[in-house]
Amino acid sequence: MRGEGRERGEPSRTSDESLNKSRMKALPRLAWIAALIASSTQVLAQVKADTQAESLLWQLGQANAKVHRFSTLFTAQDARNHLSSDDGLKSAIDWCKKTAISKVYLESFRDGYRAERTALQKAKERFQSAGFAVSGCVTTTQVGKPSTNWKTIACYTDQATQEKLQLIFEFTAELFDEIMIDDFWFTDCACPDCDGARRAKSVTIGDKTYPVSGDTWEDYRCELMVRISQDRVQGAAKRINPKARLIIKYPQWYDRFHERGYEVVRETADFDVTWVGTETRDYKDKRWGGTVQYEAYFIMRWLGGIGGEKCGGGWYDWLGTTERTYVEQARQTVLAGARESMLFCYGGLQRDTGPKNVEALRANIPELLAVAKEVRRRDAVGLAAYKPPNSHPENEARVFDFVGMLGLPLAPCHEFPTNAPAAFFSTHALKDSGLIAKLAKFIAAGKPVLLTDGLVKKLGDAVDLNKSSVRILAVKGDPKSLLQLSQKELDDLRRPLLRPFQGSFQAPNQVALYLFQDGSWVVENFSDVPVSAELNGQPIDLSPRAWKHEWK
Repeated sequence: MRGEGRERGEPSRTSDESLNKSRMKALPRLAWIAALIASSTQVLAQVKADTQAESLLWQLGQANAKVHRFSTLFTAQDARNHLSSDDGLKSAIDWCKKTAISKVYLESFRDGYRAERTALQKAKERFQSAGFAVSGCVTTTQVGKPSTNWKTIACYTDQATQEKLQLIFEFTAELFDEIMIDDFWFTDCACPDCDGARRAKSVTIGDKTYPVSGDTWEDYRCELMVRISQDRVQGAAKRINPKARLIIKYPQWYDRFHERGYEVVRETADFDVTWVGTETRDYKDKRWGGTVQYEAYFIMRWLGGIGGEKCGGGWYDWLGTTERTYVEQARQTVLAGARESMLFCYGGLQRDTGPKNVEALRANIPELLAVAKEVRRRDAVGLAAYKPPNSHPENEARVFDFVGMLGLPLAPCHEFPTNAPAAFFSTHALKDSGLIAKLAKFIAAGKPVLLTDGLVKKLGDAVDLNKSSVRILAVKGDPKSLLQLSQKELDDLRRPLLRPFQGSFQAPNQVALYLFQDGSWVVENFSDVPVSAELNGQPIDLSPRAWKHEWK
């Protein structure tokens, strides 16, 4: 037999080979286990670091809430889809904390759907117990009789629609002491009932009738929305809840406010708080594009001038954005002095570009809060940009937004800027019945003035423009064409206009400049290429879509 001649205790050669082979096979497995342990340790360390970072953002958001806070909205549909279960509530609270959000708005009504009282009440209690401030919201879409134009908007001449509207706000006021109205609070209906009331120059709200100053559609719609706000919204809510505060959120299309019933002077006076739509999105997006980034700054500053301390925050969304344009919305909202940034909305930010946008925002939140603190301490300065309320743009719609992209710092205003050191005037200024005398006096004082060619044409010979301090901006009825001006053209244009601010600025197009009274500044590059600029002789290099700031 094999192996009979082997002495006792002598190892078998066959056994050695098998053992070695087993060991050789085990080595890769052991190495894999070791690598897995090391990897797991790294993962756990990263998870711990991420958790600490998320916790720090929550703490940072809470600590800075009085200077600038981040908030989000849960639509009525979000309340149903995300907040009706314990798991959904936990996920929502975790997401908010990871995003430095310290306040949430729970919506009671949108698109014909009213959220369940129990879901709203439970969500309110859970968020409050987790340390959040909580308010309500109403979006007035599909309320009742549809408008003849935008079908999701209502005909508020219709009495049944008015009554339904009142019930919505009474319901919401039972749950919340503060209620925001999303920016669908307007009408564009031209049905026979609306037309008859327009021609009769009267607005009827329930059993009350109010006179209208004129017979244009903007006359009628502005009076209608002011009166229905007073009687069916504010009055109704405060009868149910005397502590109720109502917030009107104005949309971004400031040149068309009055056409659809937004009377920003009277409504700002009536409402407890005002908010501003600062959603500029991506200028080149095929569906949502066409709005340049500077608009968020302009409209926030302009409405802030009208509302003063009433002006609360800015509201932007993920629609038609990339990570860069989403963060730019946040920057412009902060630079404009907003006290709050609303991230619309929780459900939307969980899909499409939302998650990446939020990830990019989280990385920028510490800097955004630091900048917000600096902005709140200072007064912004620049060329007074005069847009009277309810003014008509003619063929220069939103020209202010494009002028801001030229590296000209603007100081938006709704009253004639008599005491401004320099100013920009467009066709909007024609709304001012005393414009000619005021403008002539301003120019005679030798102050630098920039006028659009459209306004110059309208003025004719009424004002002497043959002064060395006057510059004419060739808009040519197409404000977006200003984005094609060369750096040399812009440098020549900026040189005299910036003298009152004891500064100089050389930069390509689509590089914005923000100045503050104490000499602090911000420069932001909105282009997709790196740029070299020079401010007061100081070189400034900017990466694509980047900003730099210096605080005195």
